[in-house]
Amino acid sequence: MIVDAHAPANFHILLLDCIYTTYTVDAVSEKKPACILPPISPAAGPLYQQIVDGLKREISEGRLAEGAALPSFRQLAGELMVSVITVKRAYEDLEREGIILRRQGLGTYVARNGEDRSRQLKTERAGELLRAAIQEAREAGLTEKEISDLFQHIQNDENP
Repeated sequence: MIVDAHAPANFHILLLDCIYTTYTVDAVSEKKPACILPPISPAAGPLYQQIVDGLKREISEGRLAEGAALPSFRQLAGELMVSVITVKRAYEDLEREGIILRRQGLGTYVARNGEDRSRQLKTERAGELLRAAIQEAREAGLTEKEISDLFQHIQNDENP
């Protein structure tokens, strides 16, 4: 640093404060969130269920591995701009399903076999939705071939 002998003494302190502040701001801005969930919207259904579904997706797709730490209630609530109670309810549902594990004073983690359990639950849900879709198609008068063709058409649209 170049020091000007004619500059007031407090000028050098101000300069050092600016350098320190810049350093600390840069260090904080590089912090990455523990997990990424899609935006939460009241229009898309219950907020806690959107959190449950988002975490299940992150776990079943392997972005959150077994033993990975999840944000605290307060931290995730702040990131998603929802109440702590909403996050608590979502975590309780996930714990009840065996997908996450909460330890008092230690935090919340993806449970052993959490990925398998999440995938199993999502597979069961997909089956329920497909059964409902087939029932709807039958009620609309579609034949088995037409239902199969519609499924193939939709699948091709999703995976070009």
